[in-house]
Amino acid sequence: MKRRGFTLVEIMIVVAIIGLLAAIAIPNFIQARTRAQTNACVANLKQIQGAISLWAIDNGKNDADAVTMANLVSTYIKTTPYCPLDTAKAGYTLTTVGANPACPSDPTNHKLP
Repeated sequence: MKRRGFTLVEIMIVVAIIGLLAAIAIPNFIQARTRAQTNACVANLKQIQGAISLWAIDNGKNDADAVTMANLVSTYIKTTPYCPLDTAKAGYTLTTVGANPACPSDPTNHKLP
């Protein structure tokens, strides 16, 4: 009598191959997600920096003048941008026109070049 089906060894080999592929792919997906979040945050910082420059020119401000997000939103930026890692939605830190905006979530990796 001939039986059709897979043997236990064949199933174990397939499971081992799937496990190996998952062990290779999952860290790459995590790394790609981290890289994408960093790039999105830096893009937000560039947008904020550009809005600060336009606001300073339009209002005759110099590098030492203080700036807040309220000065920029709705006129120079459509909505308040947030870092993808910022679950509390605290927003970016702005100080003066001459200083770069800072990310509160990851200030060492999320910064303007």
